[in-house]
Amino acid sequence: MDGVPATVTWGLLAAWAAHDAEELATMARWTRENRPELERRYPRVPWRRLEMSQRHVNVAIGLMGGVVAGASALGARTGGRSPVFQAVLAGFGLHGVGHLAQSAVARGYTPGVVTAPVVVIPFTVWAWRRLKASGVPTAGGESALAGLAALPLVLGGVHALAHALTRPVPAAGNPSSGR
Repeated sequence: MDGVPATVTWGLLAAWAAHDAEELATMARWTRENRPELERRYPRVPWRRLEMSQRHVNVAIGLMGGVVAGASALGARTGGRSPVFQAVLAGFGLHGVGHLAQSAVARGYTPGVVTAPVVVIPFTVWAWRRLKASGVPTAGGESALAGLAALPLVLGGVHALAHALTRPVPAAGNPSSGR
């Protein structure tokens, strides 16, 4: 069997970068501009807490880039056999499907929906096929379950850390200035 080409393992990082470039360019503005309508339609969701500054978006995307780069490196080192690489690959594909669902719920554009069906989902399907064609044992459904379970934890962790890193720091002697 052929080896797994770098386009599969490092391709995950490249596909993620293309996808997240869209999110980087649109997420902060979109959440700010669309919050009033989303609050009207879905009043039980804490939209104010979900609004992100551009600085927060930049940091969160950078942190997620570290996660994806690490997974890609593990995939390259193990010829695609790394369970972490496979779980992140599965999570990336599921993330693409989530973008389509978000846009359906929002009834329009949401950040990431343009690249989800043309980059995220096709790359993920192609990469799994290439792994299988190369004879790489895949956990199959187990990878998808691991990716599904890890995705909200990783996304939540990245955004919580980005929030901690970007929240205003109180000025010396004025504990309320950071609120």
